Amino acid sequence: MTSDSNRDAILLIAHGSRRQQANDDLFRLKEMVQESRPGQIVECSFLELAEPTIPQGAEACVAAGAERVLMFPYFLSAGTHVANDLTEFREEFEQKWPDVEFKVCSHLGLHPLMVQIVFDRLAAAE
Repeated sequence: MTSDSNRDAILLIAHGSRRQQANDDLFRLKEMVQESRPGQIVECSFLELAEPTIPQGAEACVAAGAERVLMFPYFLSAGTHVANDLTEFREEFEQKWPDVEFKVCSHLGLHPLMVQIVFDRLAAAE
Protein backbone atom coordinates (compact mmCIF):
# COMPACT_ATOMS: atom_id res chain seq x y z
CA MET A 1 0.00 0.00 0.00
CA THR A 2 1.33 3.41 -0.89
CA SER A 3 0.64 6.69 0.84
CA ASP A 4 -1.29 7.97 -2.20
CA SER A 5 -4.00 5.32 -1.81
CA ASN A 6 -6.33 7.61 0.14
CA ARG A 7 -9.31 5.34 -0.49
CA ASP A 8 -7.58 2.58 1.48
CA ALA A 9 -8.36 2.43 5.15
CA ILE A 10 -6.32 0.78 7.86
CA LEU A 11 -8.46 -0.86 10.53
CA LEU A 12 -6.26 -1.63 13.52
CA ILE A 13 -7.68 -4.56 15.49
CA ALA A 14 -6.68 -5.53 19.02
CA HIS A 15 -8.21 -7.99 21.45
CA GLY A 16 -9.47 -5.41 23.93
CA SER A 17 -9.00 -5.27 27.66
CA ARG A 18 -10.87 -4.26 30.79
CA ARG A 19 -7.76 -2.20 31.53
CA GLN A 20 -8.11 1.12 29.70
CA GLN A 21 -4.34 1.71 29.62
CA ALA A 22 -3.98 -1.42 27.50
CA ASN A 23 -6.63 -0.19 25.07
CA ASP A 24 -5.04 3.25 24.94
CA ASP A 25 -1.96 1.70 23.32
CA LEU A 26 -3.98 1.01 20.19
CA PHE A 27 -5.25 4.59 20.06
CA ARG A 28 -1.66 5.83 20.34
CA LEU A 29 -0.63 3.45 17.54
CA LYS A 30 -3.41 4.94 15.42
CA GLU A 31 -1.99 8.41 16.01
CA MET A 32 1.50 7.21 15.08
CA VAL A 33 0.26 5.62 11.85
CA GLN A 34 -1.67 8.76 10.95
CA GLU A 35 1.40 10.91 11.59
CA SER A 36 3.36 8.70 9.19
CA ARG A 37 0.61 8.67 6.58
CA PRO A 38 -1.23 12.01 6.60
CA GLY A 39 -4.61 11.79 4.93
CA GLN A 40 -4.83 8.04 5.42
CA ILE A 41 -8.05 6.66 6.89
CA VAL A 42 -7.03 4.89 10.12
CA GLU A 43 -9.46 3.48 12.65
CA CYS A 44 -9.15 1.39 15.83
CA SER A 45 -11.30 -1.53 16.86
CA PHE A 46 -11.45 -4.22 19.49
CA LEU A 47 -12.57 -7.82 19.31
CA GLU A 48 -14.13 -7.70 22.77
CA LEU A 49 -14.21 -5.89 26.11
CA ALA A 50 -13.77 -2.42 24.58
CA GLU A 51 -15.12 -0.07 21.95
CA PRO A 52 -15.16 0.65 19.15
CA THR A 53 -15.95 -2.91 18.15
CA ILE A 54 -14.68 -4.38 14.88
CA PRO A 55 -18.05 -3.74 13.16
CA GLN A 56 -18.02 -0.15 14.46
CA GLY A 57 -14.49 0.32 13.14
CA ALA A 58 -15.44 -1.08 9.73
CA GLU A 59 -18.47 1.20 9.64
CA ALA A 60 -16.24 4.21 10.37
CA CYS A 61 -13.88 3.24 7.54
CA VAL A 62 -16.74 2.92 5.05
CA ALA A 63 -18.31 6.18 6.25
CA ALA A 64 -14.96 7.92 5.66
CA GLY A 65 -15.05 6.81 2.03
CA ALA A 66 -12.85 3.71 2.05
CA GLU A 67 -12.93 1.55 -1.05
CA ARG A 68 -10.62 -1.03 0.54
CA VAL A 69 -10.20 -1.77 4.24
CA LEU A 70 -6.97 -3.40 5.38
CA MET A 71 -7.83 -5.21 8.59
CA PHE A 72 -4.60 -5.25 10.61
CA PRO A 73 -4.58 -7.72 13.53
CA TYR A 74 -2.44 -6.24 16.30
CA PHE A 75 -1.84 -9.74 17.67
CA LEU A 76 1.40 -11.60 18.34
CA SER A 77 0.15 -15.03 17.32
CA ALA A 78 -2.36 -16.50 14.92
CA GLY A 79 -4.79 -17.97 17.43
CA THR A 80 -8.48 -18.53 16.82
CA HIS A 81 -9.23 -14.81 16.70
CA VAL A 82 -6.80 -14.19 13.86
CA ALA A 83 -7.29 -17.50 12.07
CA ASN A 84 -11.10 -17.65 12.22
CA ASP A 85 -12.87 -14.68 13.77
CA LEU A 86 -11.38 -12.00 11.54
CA THR A 87 -12.20 -14.02 8.42
CA GLU A 88 -15.80 -14.26 9.59
CA PHE A 89 -15.91 -10.49 10.11
CA ARG A 90 -14.40 -9.93 6.64
CA GLU A 91 -17.05 -12.12 5.04
CA GLU A 92 -19.82 -10.33 6.97
CA PHE A 93 -18.50 -6.92 5.92
CA GLU A 94 -18.19 -7.89 2.26
CA GLN A 95 -21.86 -8.89 2.27
CA LYS A 96 -22.90 -5.67 4.02
CA TRP A 97 -20.73 -3.43 1.80
CA PRO A 98 -20.29 -5.25 -1.54
CA ASP A 99 -18.56 -2.25 -3.15
CA VAL A 100 -15.81 -2.21 -0.51
CA GLU A 101 -12.95 -4.71 -0.44
CA PHE A 102 -11.94 -6.04 2.98
CA LYS A 103 -8.60 -7.77 3.42
CA VAL A 104 -7.23 -9.39 6.59
CA CYS A 105 -3.51 -8.63 6.84
CA SER A 106 -0.88 -10.77 8.53
CA HIS A 107 -0.62 -10.45 12.30
CA LEU A 108 2.57 -9.19 13.97
CA GLY A 109 3.87 -12.69 14.66
CA LEU A 110 7.45 -13.63 14.01
CA HIS A 111 8.34 -10.69 11.80
CA PRO A 112 12.14 -10.27 11.52
CA LEU A 113 11.99 -6.90 13.29
CA MET A 114 10.52 -8.63 16.35
CA VAL A 115 14.04 -9.71 17.37
CA GLN A 116 15.14 -6.07 17.52
CA ILE A 117 12.09 -5.18 19.58
CA VAL A 118 12.95 -7.96 22.04
CA PHE A 119 16.53 -6.67 22.31
CA ASP A 120 15.28 -3.08 22.80
CA ARG A 121 12.98 -4.17 25.60
CA LEU A 122 15.74 -6.23 27.24
CA ALA A 123 18.11 -3.27 27.07
CA ALA A 124 15.49 -1.04 28.68
CA ALA A 125 15.30 -3.44 31.63
CA GLU A 126 18.99 -3.10 32.37
